[in-house]
Amino acid sequence: MSDTELRERLAARFREVNGDHPMSAADDAYVSAQFAGLDAVCAGRGGGAAARRLMLEGRLPLPGYLRSDGTEMVPRDLFCLADAAGGVDGLEAWFTGHWADPAEGRAEWAAYLSGRYVCLRSVSPATIRRKEHLTAAIAAAADGPGAGPGPWAERLHALIDELDRLEPAFCAYDRLRFGGPTSRDLFVDAMRARFPRP
Repeated sequence: MSDTELRERLAARFREVNGDHPMSAADDAYVSAQFAGLDAVCAGRGGGAAARRLMLEGRLPLPGYLRSDGTEMVPRDLFCLADAAGGVDGLEAWFTGHWADPAEGRAEWAAYLSGRYVCLRSVSPATIRRKEHLTAAIAAAADGPGAGPGPWAERLHALIDELDRLEPAFCAYDRLRFGGPTSRDLFVDAMRARFPRP
């Protein structure tokens, strides 16, 4: 299969997962600042065509974004987890092994392969699990007893601040593909507005 065909198939797969939404100039600028083109990241690693094959085979995650010019945008550390696993061949077992429940590990693997973990500055089993813990803890604290100034507010804002450090800003395109507000909208911005710092 030619590289042109691989690009076309990868773009089609990306749209199957994310829908066909327009990228604005502001979206393109955000993505270009946060991510890198697939070919640039793959320099010295067999080139972009090899990575596109691995993505289509479900062995590496799909791009996080397709810029409006069609460039596949990926995290700069795309190969970090594969390197930690000793190579792409061992990546799935290494990744899913971070969850005690095999079904949960498989579900997180599928989510990772979708390329939609653009909600984290750096994607790893540890950051995925930490984000889940933080969003649950923020929701529980906000709706639980004891709300008010003092220790409760300090604990809540510590959780929000930690999530803020894990998550990027997101762009308007993300709200289209996710069908609504992002986790940052819900658990950082909205919580800070609802519970201002004393």
